[in-house]
Amino acid sequence: MKAVRLELYKLRHKHLFFMVILILLVEIGWAFMATSMSISRNPDNAGWESLIAMLSAMNGLFLPILTAICVSRICDMEHKGNTWKLLLTVSVRRSSLYAAKYAVASIVMLVACLLQVIAITTFGIMNGFEQPVTLFLLARFIIGTALTTMIIIALQQWVSMAVKNQAFALSIGMIGGFIGMAADLLPTGVRRILVWSYYTGLSPITQSYTSEKMQFIVRDMSSLLPMMMVLIGAGIGIYLVGSIHVSRQEV
Repeated sequence: MKAVRLELYKLRHKHLFFMVILILLVEIGWAFMATSMSISRNPDNAGWESLIAMLSAMNGLFLPILTAICVSRICDMEHKGNTWKLLLTVSVRRSSLYAAKYAVASIVMLVACLLQVIAITTFGIMNGFEQPVTLFLLARFIIGTALTTMIIIALQQWVSMAVKNQAFALSIGMIGGFIGMAADLLPTGVRRILVWSYYTGLSPITQSYTSEKMQFIVRDMSSLLPMMMVLIGAGIGIYLVGSIHVSRQEV
């Protein structure tokens, strides 16, 4: 806990939360504009399902990039300040520092997920959606989004901690954003091995075209549980391998 507080303290002049909110405003504004246009063309789609589906699709583009930026900003302090040797001389275990940085990155991105839920609720109420706020769908949305993001954090942190040049880690985030945006166009077998595709893959809402009309279908939760269990296992594996690799790396 002390290491987590120290990491948060080191971020005080980096304006990280301001940057997260700014990027979220761009994403949410884009999603709301696209949803409003869709509702104006198809009034029957005026509901929570269309908004959640749209924001899930936008997350595939924005959140991999935002996650890469956040993790890079959190991890580059030891590289730029060349403080690895100093930390080791005061008996700070690298695995503890690795865990603290992962915890801070997860906190930042979980706050971003919660802000999205608040924005969805506000948009629905302001536009007078007839259905009440669907807490179950919102809970499933935030669980799927948070789970996917935390796995991406584990991958990005491994790269950011192992490679001094943060441009490499940021390029992975941009590639991930492209994959997340185009995920639904990829074959099913390919999507399953690309973690960035799960922003839409774990979304509680899926889209279907019937008679040239777009319909929103609520996914069965039981069909997503096996996928989520596999993802949790993969995330734990990526985190452990990354932590062990960075702990054994020469400084």
